[in-house]
Amino acid sequence: MMEALNPRKGGVVPAPRKYPNELRDRARRLVDEAREQEPGLSLNAAVKRIGPRVGVNADTLRGWCKQADIDAGRRPGTTTAEAATIRQLQQENRELKRANEILLAASSFFARELDPRLPW
Repeated sequence: MMEALNPRKGGVVPAPRKYPNELRDRARRLVDEAREQEPGLSLNAAVKRIGPRVGVNADTLRGWCKQADIDAGRRPGTTTAEAATIRQLQQENRELKRANEILLAASSFFARELDPRLPW
């Protein structure tokens, strides 16, 4: 997903979603129904058939279906909730590393202030 910088917070904000959640849910449901009605129908064939009907690119719809299968436990992979947790932990890790750098620089500065024998 493309992301843009948020100048006020200094962080990253997600780009606005192109498709509403209701459309995503409906399109995935239609793909599931098509595959149930025709047991031999592959995911690719189903999304190629349903995508144009609902106005969604077949590759986009395929991605939604695969992610829904991962979230439901029918396919291995990183769930949406796990991905959100990973992103949150990575952000927290970056903040902690930055805080550690600041503390290290501050302790070095104050150590030099207290002991004039240390080199600048």
